[in-house]
Amino acid sequence: MGVDNIIFLESLEWFDETGRELLHRLPEHGSGEIKYGAQLTVRESQAAVLFYKGRACDAFAPGRHTLKTGNIPILTKILSAPWGMTSPLRAEVYFVNLKVFPNLKWGTRDPVAFRDAELGLVRLRAHGIFNIRVVQPVLFINTLAGTMGKFTTAQVEEYLRRVIVSRLNDFLGEVLETLLDLPGRFDEMALALKKRLVHDFSRFGLALDELYITSITPPEEVQAAIDDRGRLSVIRDMDNFVRMKAAMAMEKAADAGGEAGAGLGLGMGMMMPAMFGGLGQAAAGTVGGAAGATETTCPDCEQQIPANARFCPFCGHQQLVLHQCGNCGKNLTPGARFCPRCGQPTSERPRVLSCPHCGTENLPGSSFCNHCGRKIG
Repeated sequence: MGVDNIIFLESLEWFDETGRELLHRLPEHGSGEIKYGAQLTVRESQAAVLFYKGRACDAFAPGRHTLKTGNIPILTKILSAPWGMTSPLRAEVYFVNLKVFPNLKWGTRDPVAFRDAELGLVRLRAHGIFNIRVVQPVLFINTLAGTMGKFTTAQVEEYLRRVIVSRLNDFLGEVLETLLDLPGRFDEMALALKKRLVHDFSRFGLALDELYITSITPPEEVQAAIDDRGRLSVIRDMDNFVRMKAAMAMEKAADAGGEAGAGLGLGMGMMMPAMFGGLGQAAAGTVGGAAGATETTCPDCEQQIPANARFCPFCGHQQLVLHQCGNCGKNLTPGARFCPRCGQPTSERPRVLSCPHCGTENLPGSSFCNHCGRKIG
């Protein structure tokens, strides 16, 4: 570049060969004795800032410019003898790349906590991409780059990524109630999040050109719960669904052949009367008394379900009331010791029959004691 020669004037220009440099300084190693009359060439996608005597003197737009400093060829070297032949009139030029830097990645290093209105506390991972560009060259140099000889996207990407994730955490807590509302809202959320980040980027002389959210994913167990809920919403008649699955299993067993297939087919055949015994009655009731078919409301999710449903096809709540939790009113399965909703011990215990001879507890309906063998009652 000729920034330290004695006689010749400098011709300063810079090309970004990597496509990742936001800023580049000439001379590359420290400052130099840029002389009066040096030529500066700035490209359309660049801006240049001249620092002279430690201060930013001027910013240059695209074109060719003549620099004016106190360094005169030959004479400056003679006058700088007291300083070891080094002129104290130091100068340097910073080239700033104004193009858009695309495809910078952001994402959560650690899952962020989100309190879902329906699923409870969930830890989410989010990822996306963003584009940046420099809009205030002098502000960018003074606040972010400083005196560095070059500054790349890799050096600023990690910090900006953390800023985006921090704003995303606050944003989700304010505008999103449940993960079930996420589909179809990525563009809307990205635009709103971009508006929140304008100030964080502008104070460094940067502009957030675009921001995209590519994924927001909960843990695998939460994804499985969402999938199960979707399946339940599709299944309108749980009884017929179970019968269909049993028939399919029987068909597969018959196709398998062999002793195992024959044994499984025999077992399923014995179960058929119990599984399909109510189909004729259900069909007759549908034909003869269709007008009497009614719907009811699930007490757990408040969805409309068939009146004869044993389980809610939307949330799986048991509709056949055997007994309920004394704490929260949840319908309990036979023999349940603890409530699946609140975890409290159930107030009702399975009934037992005590032997009058030895006091051993036996199942209800027993005629003889399992311990002493004597007749009960």
